[in-house]
This record gives sequence, C-alpha cells and structure tokens, in this order.
Amino acid sequence: MFIINYLNRQPLNIPGRKIHSNQNGVHENLSRILERNKHNKYLKPFARHTLEAFKKAEQIIGRENKPLILDSGCGVGESTLYFAKKYKHHFVLGIDKSFHRLNKNIYYKKSETDNYYLLRADLIDFWRLAALEKWNIDKHFVLYPNPWPLKKDLKKRFHAHPVFPDFIGLGAKIELRSNWPVYLQEFAFAYSFFSGRHFTVDTFIPKITITPFERKYVQSGQILYRLVIDNNKYASV
Repeated sequence: MFIINYLNRQPLNIPGRKIHSNQNGVHENLSRILERNKHNKYLKPFARHTLEAFKKAEQIIGRENKPLILDSGCGVGESTLYFAKKYKHHFVLGIDKSFHRLNKNIYYKKSETDNYYLLRADLIDFWRLAALEKWNIDKHFVLYPNPWPLKKDLKKRFHAHPVFPDFIGLGAKIELRSNWPVYLQEFAFAYSFFSGRHFTVDTFIPKITITPFERKYVQSGQILYRLVIDNNKYASV
C-alpha cells in the first residue's frame, strides 16, 4: 500500500447532514442477532486486497515496534495524523476502504510526522485478520461510521455484523463518535451483551475537530455523541 502525507484543511462551510431515521431507540431485533452471531463464526473468504494490505501492515508494525493505535474508517486521514501527533510514542494505522478518500491527501501540506500509515482495506476482513493474529492494540478509534439509520439496515451496522465478536477480541481502549445517538446506544448494548459490563453514551463538544465530518456537524450546530470503553484507563482526545 502507500504512505499518505497529510495536512490541515481549512474549515469547510458545508452544512453537515442530520440523521433521519424511522428508529428512535435500540432495535428490537438486536438481541436476537447478537445471540446468533455469538454462536456462528463468520467464515466469508477474505478479500485479496485486504489480505495484501494486512501483510503490508504487519511488516510495518513489526518494523516500528511501538504501541499500536487503529483509526478504523479514517477517511482522508485527518484524524490519523491528529492521533500520531498526540501519541508520539505510538504508531497509528489508519484504515479506509476508499481509495478516493485516502487520496485526498493531494489537498494537504506535507507533514513531518512519520509515526503513522494509511492503507486501503475492508474493515470487516481486516478486523478478522487482526483478531486471528492476536494483535496487541492499545487504542481503537471508530469515528463517525456510516450509521445506516433505517431500521431495515440494522445488519449493516458494525455491532450487528457477525464480525463484532472479532472486533471485541481485538481488546484495546475504544472510542466511537457519531451524530446519531442510537448508533452508539446500540454499540454499547452489543458490547454489554458480550462483556457483561455497562457503558454510557455521552454528548460532547470537541475542542478540536479532527475529521471533516466532525467539522461539518459542529458548524451546522448538531449535537455530537461519544462512547468510550475503558474510559477510566486512558485519556480521551
């Protein structure tokens, strides 16, 4: 894959889209889906490009030999660079499925930070591979994932996908952000289903916006929500 150099973009004056959904709380079918996923291993063949990306990532991570941070669904990589600058003694791996988003680095200035890497991969397959190889991940960020807000699309959400037990198997200290609280409420519910622990979704106002989506949501006056797992064990951004 490829290293992408990053820079700070100017604030965007495009209003962020608000979530419109026919669902107001945790989906009534989520428990049933989680129970099924608990007992059925996801065995779909891995995508070739993700297998290649994972092999490359293992080489880089092994060479760096630093505590690892995953920035899953990193988009243009703005958050990845932010974490690389904030956690200078870590190595940050940003992953996104879109070449288009990753290659928007042409709008950025060159960064002197080198403790990060961006690559294209399918998150579902990448998480499965990382779990199989028992990766030791220190922190895991999932910022503004596609919420799939219609009730009929529940199974497309990460926490309702059969990969979720593998996601949990990665361990790490996890932070999710969204402008739709139901997504995070469901994620907390799903994590509690497997762990037996209780987690709380909070509203927050970012001191620094670290993704284009976050910037647009803030500028349009939307309320942002955050779910932090193991919040007492690490300092959030």
